[in-house]
Amino acid sequence: MVKSDKMVRDNQHLHWEKVFAEDGELFGNEPSFAAKQAAELLKKERKTKILELGAGQGRDTIFFAQCGFHVTALEYTGIGVQTIREKARMLGLTPNIAAVCHDVRQPLPFGAETFDACYSHMLYCMAFTTGN
Repeated sequence: MVKSDKMVRDNQHLHWEKVFAEDGELFGNEPSFAAKQAAELLKKERKTKILELGAGQGRDTIFFAQCGFHVTALEYTGIGVQTIREKARMLGLTPNIAAVCHDVRQPLPFGAETFDACYSHMLYCMAFTTGN
């Protein structure tokens, strides 16, 4: 990894840890339009197990769980994972949500065919380097 790549990664991680710590509802509680569309499609396709990449503070994660999906939410900020777990606990959704701290630039810690679908909203707007 080039030193500048590591600096970009580290700075971005620190940025999101700080932003999420300062505002527990940065993007609000309402699910994104993309999540609503995805849920509709996934229901039609009879998918039940979703891998969500870059779950942030969990607004889409919570929505999917409320729709009856089982969601494994990958988020690389500790505060994001903590927020998702707390929301799941408060809403009685813990059985449907597994929040995992993981950087998606690293290999995924799951076997093939673990999930029926993969969902991501806004993750690819982040500062990825060419090597990522």
